[in-house]
Amino acid sequence: MKVIAYDHIVEQVAKLCQEANFDLGEDVISAFRQAVETERSPIGKDILLDLIENANIATENRVPMCQDTGVSVFIVELGQDCFIKGGTITNAINEGVMKGYKDGYLRHSIVNNPLTRDKSETYNSPAIIHIEMKAGDQLVIHMSAKGGGSENMSALKMLTPADGIEGVKDFILTTVEHAGPNACPPLVVGIGIGGNFERCAYLAKKSLFRPIGQHHPSPEVAQLEKDLMKNMNEMGIGPQGLGGDTTALDVKIELEPCHIAALPVAVNLNCHASRHKELRM
Repeated sequence: MKVIAYDHIVEQVAKLCQEANFDLGEDVISAFRQAVETERSPIGKDILLDLIENANIATENRVPMCQDTGVSVFIVELGQDCFIKGGTITNAINEGVMKGYKDGYLRHSIVNNPLTRDKSETYNSPAIIHIEMKAGDQLVIHMSAKGGGSENMSALKMLTPADGIEGVKDFILTTVEHAGPNACPPLVVGIGIGGNFERCAYLAKKSLFRPIGQHHPSPEVAQLEKDLMKNMNEMGIGPQGLGGDTTALDVKIELEPCHIAALPVAVNLNCHASRHKELRM
């Protein structure tokens, strides 16, 4: 049995939240650099270079790369032989979010009531936390700082089996086209197919934690990811919606079994700042 102290998780999550907002992952920076080489639009190329410079400034000065520091989304892999001493994993993560965001001067973006818009009294929390039980004694915490603009342009649709693969592709591409500049392209597009109404949305979100360039292990699904990305980059939306070849940096698909009568599909868009970090204990 592995024992992990509650306070240790709080400190590490606080650090994770700040790093996610200050340090853009090398997978994203590498995707920017590759896009600069292929982007034919002068404006698009300049924007991509600006995004790289912006990320460098954030890292060097320990300031957020975007004013929208997002809602904190966590996927926790909790080993069944791992014990959290001093409190629950959920409370530890939320306390870490509050500490990390407040100490790092990151924006408090959470309202307590979505209808009255009353501000949350706990700094930028509660976080969105998904827990997956695993074998063993390891604790793995995946964190994403998910911005509101790209989240607002995401969509879910309950297709029918008769819609088939073409219906799935049409819905995905229509969602990206409708988003246009509003989701701050170039985008990272997460797609969930299967499960049920709520599960396909989770799958779409989960796919965004996968590093850019890491394709689905199934060759058929990986090819669909590549085909969709090609279709998106032919739309001409381009960096920040000002035209060009780089509308999407990556497309990621996760699938699960579903009911015989169903074909649920969710599209979770992420802006160019695909902020994701990982902590292993």
